[in-house]
Amino acid sequence: MKRYDAIVIGGGVLGCFAARSLRRWNISTALLEAEEDVCQGVTRANTAIVYAGYDNKPHSLKRKLCIEANRGFEELCRQLEVPFSRCGSLMVSCGAEADGRLEKKLRQAEEFESDRLSLISGSKARELEPMLSPRVSLALYCADTGTVNPWKLGIAAYENALSNGAEAYFNCPVSAIEKGEGGYIIRTKDGQSFECAVIINCAGLQADRVQRLVYPCAVSIDIDGADFLVLDRGVVGPGRIIFQETEKGKGITAVPCVEGNLLLDSPPRPAAVPFATTSEGLELLSSQARELFPGLDMGGLIRSFGAARPNPRRADGKSINDFCIENPGEGFYSLIAVKTPGLSCADSLGRYLAGKTADYLAAAPNPGFDPQRKAIAAEDGDIICRCEGISRAAVLESIRRGAVSPDGVKRRVGTGMGRCQGSRCGIEIEHILRNYRHGTL
Repeated sequence: MKRYDAIVIGGGVLGCFAARSLRRWNISTALLEAEEDVCQGVTRANTAIVYAGYDNKPHSLKRKLCIEANRGFEELCRQLEVPFSRCGSLMVSCGAEADGRLEKKLRQAEEFESDRLSLISGSKARELEPMLSPRVSLALYCADTGTVNPWKLGIAAYENALSNGAEAYFNCPVSAIEKGEGGYIIRTKDGQSFECAVIINCAGLQADRVQRLVYPCAVSIDIDGADFLVLDRGVVGPGRIIFQETEKGKGITAVPCVEGNLLLDSPPRPAAVPFATTSEGLELLSSQARELFPGLDMGGLIRSFGAARPNPRRADGKSINDFCIENPGEGFYSLIAVKTPGLSCADSLGRYLAGKTADYLAAAPNPGFDPQRKAIAAEDGDIICRCEGISRAAVLESIRRGAVSPDGVKRRVGTGMGRCQGSRCGIEIEHILRNYRHGTL
């Protein structure tokens, strides 16, 4: 039986940052992931936004951590060598009711200076973003909002956790947890057993189920869906993130990604099948995008995909509007269905839980912890992905670092993200993966 001080269950962006933060202390750490690679659950379908925090409930932990995380995001991405763009945002409204909600958000944002967050007229918004519809009547401008690649951020945290001594196990979904005198025994479906003093449950859509293996859980997880459209880099779009506030609530979101594509995100909808799109949802998103941006060239569409978003609820059916961090027993911490702004706060939540763990174990700081991680270099030479200019050397390095599938390579170096969506490079990448597994490279 393998023994660790702490085990993180779930290798999404939250689990990866929790493992990284645990190694800031002298805490032996393992990460258990049910799938073949990290960042394959909720993290894989994300709006990629680094929120400023003004839109979270006042005086909540979510708001506090989001504001702190936003202010330190440049330094975090510098350490991990992940691209980050503080492009700013406009939350736009059309009509008196939606205008009133923007005014209320500004009144509640007491922590923000007027040069970072302010209400502007529809005409001023169109000066900043000429593509906006003439129907836009008011906008809440925020200079602090940004965007980051969620896959690369999570994978970078994972790589940094490993380089600092954490260990990872894949294809081992947790099937049982037993409470013992010295902590916990975790058993996985592939027959492995682990012993630890502390469990940090970051199992995403399965977090409530994992907690119920050993403790009751008063929180249940509903799953909302969303549809996404990706437009090619040549399409002219807004330069800032655009949130739409409608008379009925949240509308679409448009994100100018760090790679240069425009990402369109729909309002939440019921999720019949997690991560699946619906033709009706995609058609609605397209029509809403054309209404908000009348001149947007939807002919530049290169990809669509669906999201699954956790929506935690208490036993009385009420939604939870703060981060839901359960501590049902000694040394057991659960992040139950953390939703927006989970990506923004992944590092802050990891540090928060690592601090709790260190206090519980009376652990000392790790003087050898190194927060730096080197990105995969864009090597010259034999180009595999012509759309994105990705070399064979970069593909091989992504495999050496843990990619076991074409999707894993894509998430690390960006192959298959261009106009052809991998139709030209996909077969070659599968060939490289197969040869690497067989030891013929």
